[in-house]
Amino acid sequence: MTDYRQIKYPERIVCLTEETTEALYLMGEQDRIVGISGYTVRPAHARKEKPKVSGFINAKIDKITDLKPDLVLAFSDMQADIVKDLIKQGISVHCFNQRSISEIFQMIATLGALIGRPDKSAKLIADLAAGVEEIKQKAALLTERPKVYFEEWNDPIITGIGWISELIQIAGGNDCYPEFAKESLAKNRIVANNQDVVARQPDIIIGSWCGKRFVPEKVKARENWQTISAVQNNELHEIKSADILQPGPACLTDGLQQIYQIIENWHQKQSN
Repeated sequence: MTDYRQIKYPERIVCLTEETTEALYLMGEQDRIVGISGYTVRPAHARKEKPKVSGFINAKIDKITDLKPDLVLAFSDMQADIVKDLIKQGISVHCFNQRSISEIFQMIATLGALIGRPDKSAKLIADLAAGVEEIKQKAALLTERPKVYFEEWNDPIITGIGWISELIQIAGGNDCYPEFAKESLAKNRIVANNQDVVARQPDIIIGSWCGKRFVPEKVKARENWQTISAVQNNELHEIKSADILQPGPACLTDGLQQIYQIIENWHQKQSN
């Protein structure tokens, strides 16, 4: 008689975005991964070990089906068409949509449940949360909070999403566009008139142009931006998109640490 209480958890997983790949590696469950996104850079050795089967908004459906996955992990409305095509092929898909720090932790917890290792996801969450709390406590010692303008894209100008606004706050700064933080869609975070940034006078500018190099010279050349405190004091910094724009372990570790270091360095300059 078949024992239906025996649950078979996914053993062949395709990750269409980087954050689930990194989370599975950090949990020591990388052997389950059979395919990854071509944009994956974390961890670096994943690119050497795993077949690349997708971009961000497109995927090689036939290549994915050839891998015979028992689960595909996707992210956001941007991958809705890929998800639809995979479901038509009879493939199980889970599409995450985390946009905040709490939702990132929820994503990791769900991932642990999906693979039958909630113990491992709980440990990863605890480790990440401890790192975030450590930065928060250090930032609390800073006596000034700079205004931070985060630019996710340059044409049109798009400001940072929810988790970025939260990370700026944790690291000791104030987001120049907190009203956009809850907008999950990039089109709703467009700054229609770049003179509005001038009016808000950020002390620090952080650029992370998704998929391309941040060019401070282009920012400085914008009309009237030479009057911004951050430009006058050469406080223009880049954080690589792989470290901050993927809503997973990276932004809570390297991304947060870099934001804090930028703010801490600014604070030191004000004290001198």
